[in-house]
Amino acid sequence: MHFYQKKIQLKGYPRGFHIITKQIAEALPEIEKITQGMLHVFIKHTSAGLTINENADPTVRVDFESHFNKMIPENEPYYQHTLEGPDDMPAHIKSSLLGNSVNVPISNGKLNLGTWQGIYLCEHRNNGGVRKIVISAFGT
Repeated sequence: MHFYQKKIQLKGYPRGFHIITKQIAEALPEIEKITQGMLHVFIKHTSAGLTINENADPTVRVDFESHFNKMIPENEPYYQHTLEGPDDMPAHIKSSLLGNSVNVPISNGKLNLGTWQGIYLCEHRNNGGVRKIVISAFGT
C-alpha cells in the first residue's frame, strides 16, 4: 500500500464554481504509481466547499451559483453571524451543504472520473482569497 499526501494552496478565485481537477492531479504526480486506490481532497476552510459535477459546459457552474444564491440569500434579518460581511454566513451554509471533501477512485495511475466530471472549488465569498487544500492518495 502506498500513501501520498500534499498540502497545496490554490490562488484566490472569484465567487463561483471553478474546475480544479487539473491543479489537483498536477500537484500529486505520485497518483501515477497507484494501480487501484483512492484520492481524497479536503479543503481547510468553512466558507468554501468541494464537489464533483459537469466539467464541459460552463453554464452549469453559472447555474449552480445562481441557484445557491437564491436558495441561501444574503442579508437575511435572522443571521446573527454578520461581522465578516453579508456573504459570510451564507457562505458557511453553502459550504456545509456541499461539504469539505471529495473522493475519487484511482485506476491504473489516473483519476477515474466520468467523462463529464470535474472537481469543483465552490467559492462562496466575494473575496475568499487563497484556499488551502490537502490531497491524499492511497492504494496499491
